[in-house]
Amino acid sequence: MTTAVAVAFRFFSLQVVRTRRLGPSLVRVTFGGEELRDFHSDGCDQSLSLFLPHPGQDTPVVPIELGDGWWQGWRELPDDVRAVMRSYTLRALRRDPDEIDIDFVLHGVEPGAAVPAGPASRWASTAAAGDRVLLIGPAVADNRAIRFRPPADTDLVVIWGDETAVPAVSAIVESLPVGTRARVWLEVRHAGDIQDLATEADAEINWLVHEDQGAEGSPMALDALRAARLPAAEHPYVWIAGESGCVKALRRHFVGERGIDRRRVTFVGYWRRGLTEEELRERGE
Repeated sequence: MTTAVAVAFRFFSLQVVRTRRLGPSLVRVTFGGEELRDFHSDGCDQSLSLFLPHPGQDTPVVPIELGDGWWQGWRELPDDVRAVMRSYTLRALRRDPDEIDIDFVLHGVEPGAAVPAGPASRWASTAAAGDRVLLIGPAVADNRAIRFRPPADTDLVVIWGDETAVPAVSAIVESLPVGTRARVWLEVRHAGDIQDLATEADAEINWLVHEDQGAEGSPMALDALRAARLPAAEHPYVWIAGESGCVKALRRHFVGERGIDRRRVTFVGYWRRGLTEEELRERGE
């Protein structure tokens, strides 16, 4: 997936304020910086592009001085110099002081892990106050990187996300107004990753824990949703996000098996099994 910097988006130079472990597979990193005064978002699933330094670097290397040419300049840098770029979802935005939270999924950081950690997991697992990053984020509150947009007539919200979508789903659930009927499924790796979500909505939240029985986005999700009895609704709205293959299968279920209007189903592939973000970007996905 390529990142286009439009008028609504800009670079922000930030530093880590603090970190907090949320569970075996999740860590929350809070960022601050003077430039956040110009960061604006009204969305619950706001997408961001985060640039991280390599080990031994004080700051991520991105040629932002090239203006609109930064992307090509960044791509031409050596692999061990060019900042690591990853896509994340904003978990929270606060003022006074200006801060944002981003939740990271940790894989392979534990001793003896079968699959070694990627650069983002390694960075997040050791992040400390003062560490510097760059971020492409919104300067306009209502922007195209917000996908959760239920129509005004929605009478039932249905949500599924794997652990990469937990931050977005959590923010969405917390934002739902009183009286909103919602049915939510979240799939995580460990029982310790389950979080208490506060909401005023009439929300039923189901956590699916697969431990070591399979990869994220496993058939567990499709089986659970096929077996679910959804409340009767004339105008349901569905939001699903996570591993691309699972997202597509769930979309087929809602549209083909449950007969929900495809225009009322938002689906977002956050990652694809077997491919790194760099490989996806090279493919233009």
